[in-house]
Amino acid sequence: MLVEKVELESKSAWLLMHPRHTVLVTCVDGEGKPNIITLAWSMVTSFNPFMVAISVGFGRYSHDLIKTGREFVVNVPNMDIVGETLFCGRNSGRDADKFAETGLTPLAAKHVKPPLIAECIAHLECKVVNEMTTGDHTLFVGQVVSATVNEGIFDLGFDPGKIRPILHNGGDDFVTIDPNVVTPSRKL
Repeated sequence: MLVEKVELESKSAWLLMHPRHTVLVTCVDGEGKPNIITLAWSMVTSFNPFMVAISVGFGRYSHDLIKTGREFVVNVPNMDIVGETLFCGRNSGRDADKFAETGLTPLAAKHVKPPLIAECIAHLECKVVNEMTTGDHTLFVGQVVSATVNEGIFDLGFDPGKIRPILHNGGDDFVTIDPNVVTPSRKL
């Protein structure tokens, strides 16, 4: 049965790309003080070399930190810290020490200045190799120089039902994958 298509206004059409995997990106200022930004706009851009991209709005405090520091860490949270993730997305690092206010723990990274977040399940340390203006955001492309994950949860991929990733559904709405609904891949 065919369904009639309706036109959406551009102000809400971006939600067609949601839910999106949510990450916590860390960066540092000129004195080494860390900041955390919550992002749902991230993606892999290359396997060899391994690169990822994040899209950060011009007005965000982290935008200038990444632009000048040329490094960031993509930290993968799960639903255990959804409240902290929401706090980091709602508050600016200009006004808040997000590590202190959320109780999240910074861990020294191996190859970049921004810290890992101990409570996250995986981390990609990145050095900026390219950037591109895309309307009101900058797309920062980072070459991954180190990738780490909590022991015992990754074997050529995550079991999303076990790790319960945070998926941004728009606004302040987050969802996850129900472990009772996850099915194994199958050939069609």
